[in-house]
Amino acid sequence: MFLNTVLIAAVAVVPALAQIPSNISVPSLNVPACPKKGTVTYDKSVPDQVAFPRTKVDVCYDDSHIDITFTAYNETNFFVNPNYTTNSPIYQYTAMETFISRGTGDPQTYLEFEIAPNNVTFQAMIYNPSKVRADGAPFDTFYVAEPLVDGLTATTTVNKPIGLWVSSARIPLGFFNVDNGTAHGTQWRMNFFRIITAPSTFPAQFYGAWSQPDEANFHMTPYFGHITFV
Repeated sequence: MFLNTVLIAAVAVVPALAQIPSNISVPSLNVPACPKKGTVTYDKSVPDQVAFPRTKVDVCYDDSHIDITFTAYNETNFFVNPNYTTNSPIYQYTAMETFISRGTGDPQTYLEFEIAPNNVTFQAMIYNPSKVRADGAPFDTFYVAEPLVDGLTATTTVNKPIGLWVSSARIPLGFFNVDNGTAHGTQWRMNFFRIITAPSTFPAQFYGAWSQPDEANFHMTPYFGHITFV
């Protein structure tokens, strides 16, 4: 799909039957053209639904990109691995994430984008045919090896005294076969997540989400929320 990608080959396995939850209700959001924004907030943990630091996500689109701004409140650690670079497993530490797919169904393939407080990013297309990352099922990661070349940019500001960090990303619509100027009226599935990690308890983590899966597994596409570009 990308000119600048690296494929991690899957080991041949016998696919497991997908354990897709039933009776799922997910949130919806209308996203306007920039500079207006659609906004979601969340403050519950995954999966136990206890209080979680408030997190806000603003989304809009223009002729060529989806713009997403993540705002993390009440951050106490800003814990990252300083040796990690583009596409390192930053999800092992502190990060904010979005999963994005065009269309209305529960996707098998979607973009996973992550950003850390030091502005290091992870971006990859995920192939998850079980839709829940089922044990024994294929799960492939196609890294976007040169995001800046591909037009994916990100900026981050950190204010440690008040426990705040804000990251903004511009994600090309072309990743989803949306031509320039044709995004209006398109429908999407997305979810937004935050991972909090503390040095004192590493590798244990605390998770929050907009559309809450019923387990600490972000790769459950039936829980992705519905998005419409209006």
